[in-house]
Amino acid sequence: MARSGVTRGGAGGVQKATVSDVARRAGVSAATVSRVLSGNHPVAPATRTKVMRAIRDLDYVVNAHARALAGSHTKTVAIILSDVTAPFFNTIAGGIQRQATLEGRLCLICASDGDPEREIAIVSMLREQSTDAVFLVGGVTDTPEYRRRMARLAHALNDAGSRLVLCGRPSPGDDLPVTVVEYDNEGGAFSAASHLLSAGHERIVFVGGWEGNTATEARITGLRRAMASYGLDLDPAAVVPGRMDRAFGYRTTRRLLAEGPEFTAVLACDDPVAAGVVAALREAGRDVPGDVSVIGYDDLSPAQDVHPALTTVHIPLTELGRTAVRLALHRDDPDCGDQHVVLGTHVVVRQSVAPRRRPAFS
Repeated sequence: MARSGVTRGGAGGVQKATVSDVARRAGVSAATVSRVLSGNHPVAPATRTKVMRAIRDLDYVVNAHARALAGSHTKTVAIILSDVTAPFFNTIAGGIQRQATLEGRLCLICASDGDPEREIAIVSMLREQSTDAVFLVGGVTDTPEYRRRMARLAHALNDAGSRLVLCGRPSPGDDLPVTVVEYDNEGGAFSAASHLLSAGHERIVFVGGWEGNTATEARITGLRRAMASYGLDLDPAAVVPGRMDRAFGYRTTRRLLAEGPEFTAVLACDDPVAAGVVAALREAGRDVPGDVSVIGYDDLSPAQDVHPALTTVHIPLTELGRTAVRLALHRDDPDCGDQHVVLGTHVVVRQSVAPRRRPAFS
């Protein structure tokens, strides 16, 4: 048996470890494993350590022990954010918190700092705390290993009577016990790029976002698809991911102005990046939108505080969080509906886009 304690197969796609598996790995009897799990009988410390190590290695804890705890939930939900200071994540978390309060739940907030390994480790800890649901907020680097481990955790939480809930990211696989609430990320970028293209901008650069992140990749795909609909190709040099903050937008724009490629418009991965783009352009004596048009994404501050006010893509972030709570906590209600929902996005037109009227520059 693999170290993870799971093998493919069965109705849920994953065959879970048994008490016998734990006993074999720990070198004890199944009765001893049961005594350790129940906590009602004395067990030598060294034996308990061996059993608990085997339980962790085989991912057994939620297969049986947590099932016994499933009826004693703590009336809490947990929210895992990549960055607790970012308005994007905070707004979704605010929606989760408000709806959870209405549902009589307390909220725990954890930060993964963008580390997928830490995120998975946090979920692994939370599954033992009898939380009603665990909410993962924002995009992620999607790899086969990530999908495998998240599928395992989804089944583990489900066996414990809890729920894995994904807010703003795709499901790690089909037929998993998860609640997924996404927004039309690619469609939003397609609409934003189409808005620029319809104003005559053919040299568009994309700035910001983490390379390989699902949210970033969807926005780049939307831009590429919009350009293809106009018979244009997206120059790989015109895609500059890296970070999602104002400083990155500022530094990248200064470099683009100095080194190229030529551009007349910028589609920023989010509004803080767009704010940095605008600041660098104005510092360089470039008029926005006269020389360069700029579009942000998210429709959060500083979209309306930048001068000129940013045209951007609106995401219903608060509703995304509230919808996720309603679906997850009432998943057994036949009137609850589908456990995979995609919310719409749209372009909010302000003052940072104008028809192209001057030659492109480098």
